[in-house]
Amino acid sequence: MLKTLILSALTFSCTSLMVQAQKKKALFIIVDGIPADVIEKQPTPNLRNVAKVGGYTRAHVGGEKGGYSETPTISAVGYNSLLTGTWVNKHNVWDNDIAAQNYSYGSIFRFFKQAYPQKKTAVFSSWLDNRTKLVGDGLPQTGHLQIDYHVDGLEKDTARFPHDNDSWYMHLIDEAVVDSAAAYVRNVAPDLTWVYLEYTDDMGHRYGDSEKFYAAINMMDAQVGRIWDAIEYRRKNFGEDWQLFITTDHGRTASNGKGHGGQSDRERTTWMVTNAKGLNDYFKTGQPGIVDILPTMARFLQINIPQEDTRELDGAPLTGKVSLTQPGATLNNGSLHLTWKAREKKGKVKIWVTTTNHFNTGGHDSYKLLGEVPLQQEQADINVKDIPSGFYKVVMEGPDNTVNRWVGKP
Repeated sequence: MLKTLILSALTFSCTSLMVQAQKKKALFIIVDGIPADVIEKQPTPNLRNVAKVGGYTRAHVGGEKGGYSETPTISAVGYNSLLTGTWVNKHNVWDNDIAAQNYSYGSIFRFFKQAYPQKKTAVFSSWLDNRTKLVGDGLPQTGHLQIDYHVDGLEKDTARFPHDNDSWYMHLIDEAVVDSAAAYVRNVAPDLTWVYLEYTDDMGHRYGDSEKFYAAINMMDAQVGRIWDAIEYRRKNFGEDWQLFITTDHGRTASNGKGHGGQSDRERTTWMVTNAKGLNDYFKTGQPGIVDILPTMARFLQINIPQEDTRELDGAPLTGKVSLTQPGATLNNGSLHLTWKAREKKGKVKIWVTTTNHFNTGGHDSYKLLGEVPLQQEQADINVKDIPSGFYKVVMEGPDNTVNRWVGKP
């Protein structure tokens, strides 16, 4: 009898440990306005420690330069490209005013809460609009999405953080944001968390490429280190599996580093640091976009994003198998010429086409399967003479992911 009780207890204990080990949690940090060439020259020991576990890569923002998805290299625009996995032609956040955001394109928080309503989310940010507008906390347009815990809006607390001429108050706000985030991760461990830090961009605008800008970056690195320590504490003591992404929303102008917003290489070229396991060839060689972080976290957190939403995503996962990236499409004499970069050797690509964009206004698009070709072919010519239109929305579906392309104007 005693032996049976001991075996039962051991079985229960092992089962509990296995369940704990399977708890997956994701946290992403946006540090504002740091181009890749600058981050690569700074010591940043904490970012480098994270990269030793996973990896570092140059990345990009700005959509397709000169194409229909060209996206301003502006802060809120970049945040929302990460949050929704889409470029500005879809999410419609063109600047920091956030005047007419298109909530038809869901955020990572909405997809997560739809899949796991009982799990917990958190936002720690120096800027209130990140949660109230971009994430859409409590808005009817987001189905009254609720962020479970937040610390933000501190820029409005001028009693606690009196505004000075050199923006040191913003560094103090970032410090408070990080203290709150690190403590909450250590003690509560929400399942999906966003941390946003602003001071680096303020110093970039004021001083451009300068020692003060570099000092702000190294302060940021120390702040990231506190959050990383909290994640490591949870991993070691609670057996949790954490995925961390750290990135920036835009680079800076080449002339002096004080501006951003345009499409110069330096404004578009950003970077990612992650502890993610199983980073794929696309992460390592493809200079991924900020839109790729959402599908990566969704894969890690095992979020089943609805098909019609998946077909709108402009990103691809940076971990595990990815069938294809870099879609292209042109129309000539009633034929769609499609191209892509094959990331795997086996499988086929299904070509789906619609001539409507009802999704953009909350509706549904009816796609037709017009072809199926070998993945390694990396191109296809699809006859669309039977469905003449001034606009085609094309989805190329591989075994492991889908990519999409617009032709013409909706």
